[in-house]
Amino acid sequence: MAEEEDDFEPSGGMRPFWSGNITFGLVSVPVGLYSATRTGGFALKMIGPDEAPVHRRYVCSEDGEVLDQDDIVRGYEIEKGKFIVVTDEELEAIEPRKSREIDLQLFVDRQEIDPIYFNRAYFLVPASGTNKAYRLLAEVMEKKDQAGIATFVMRGKEYLVAIIAENGILRAETLRFADEIRKPADVDLPEPAKPPAAMVKKFEEQIAKRAKKLDLHEFLDERTERLEKLVAKKEKQKGAIVQAPVEEREEEGQGGEVVDLLAILSKSLGGTKKPARKAPAKKKAATTTTKKKTKRAASR
Repeated sequence: MAEEEDDFEPSGGMRPFWSGNITFGLVSVPVGLYSATRTGGFALKMIGPDEAPVHRRYVCSEDGEVLDQDDIVRGYEIEKGKFIVVTDEELEAIEPRKSREIDLQLFVDRQEIDPIYFNRAYFLVPASGTNKAYRLLAEVMEKKDQAGIATFVMRGKEYLVAIIAENGILRAETLRFADEIRKPADVDLPEPAKPPAAMVKKFEEQIAKRAKKLDLHEFLDERTERLEKLVAKKEKQKGAIVQAPVEEREEEGQGGEVVDLLAILSKSLGGTKKPARKAPAKKKAATTTTKKKTKRAASR
């Protein structure tokens, strides 16, 4: 019996970072790219003596003058204090060609990719009406335990990416380019020496005692938990809460709800995945006033 295609649109107003097609040969699978991670931690905002949040501003290192955006140009520092100014037009001319394709140029065994190259994870969600092609690609790649390697352009930048299949879901892992990886010699690591056999045995015993199946849910951000408890405790204390001026509060706006991407994938692929708990909404973080070292030519 032919598999039924699902008409699927992500709910909650969430838009993909990028949408296009995974291609190889004559095969084309339309997908949307959604971030698979969220920023953790417990955000603290920087506030001034009048209880208003402070903001980042650019200040000339020579005369201390506050600079407007129009006063600043981009520059590449060729040596200390010497810059080559690059215009917006010149940058636009060398931008990679925009594309709506992740063209899988080769397939490799997943174990061939050193974890040091992994940068950021994304979910690939099937576009409306493409469930069958998506499922087929994910099943074949997972069965063979292979990853597809490609380059693609997102928001004006070219990325190296590995497409991986797990539990019927396609994931894109952006990879660092080879010149971004340091060699052991770059950090002055000593030459490896053969350790005494007795010490090797002792280490093997200690490692064996701690060997178990990995469950990352057992590891919690303890600092964040302690900070949350501290804030909750101080909230009950008299005089602990300060209030920003009305105009500052009105400008801040409210943080949006974080959409559960596993639930989105579950709906797209037939509801086989258990939805995860929703994360709390996050507020917009404030930044501090900083000085930018520049002679009207700042590298941003």
